[in-house]
Amino acid sequence: MIEFDPTRPKWEQIADVLRARIADGTYPPRTLVSEVQLEAEFEVARGTVRKATAALRDEGLLVTTPGMGSFVVDAPPRA
Repeated sequence: MIEFDPTRPKWEQIADVLRARIADGTYPPRTLVSEVQLEAEFEVARGTVRKATAALRDEGLLVTTPGMGSFVVDAPPRA
């Protein structure tokens, strides 16, 4: 669990954590990013987690397959 900054939306802060985990290899390519696990880890509503994963999907870091979940892409884009 992280200590949330009250001046920023929680979903942005969760997206930052996930982005860092992808960048440092904690979540290697093809890793399932479980909304259920993130919801429990960060103690937030599922909608908050979905906003965070949607942001990473928009950035090209995650791909979502209906019925299967969100996965880290094979080759994340370089910053």
